[in-house]
Amino acid sequence: MKSFIYKIIIVTVFLIIFFEFTIGKRIDPITDNLDKFSSKEGRNELMDKLRQEMRDGLEKEYILEENDRILIYKFLNKIKLEINSVQKN
Repeated sequence: MKSFIYKIIIVTVFLIIFFEFTIGKRIDPITDNLDKFSSKEGRNELMDKLRQEMRDGLEKEYILEENDRILIYKFLNKIKLEINSVQKN
């Protein structure tokens, strides 16, 4: 019975170490990002970063690249056509 308990303890320690070196390393950045949303300072930092990005975008001549502008233009025209088709029926 003692050997069984020792084996269980060794296997458990091995699994914990294995988890920390494999899956745990991938989970840590995710939990760090979630912590930013849960604290008031983190939310303020994210809002300041968003405001700065918006200011930087407004200083540029074009916010979007040419391909993005064309894609959004075509998408909005398609939505406009669908809305107009509903009004006619």
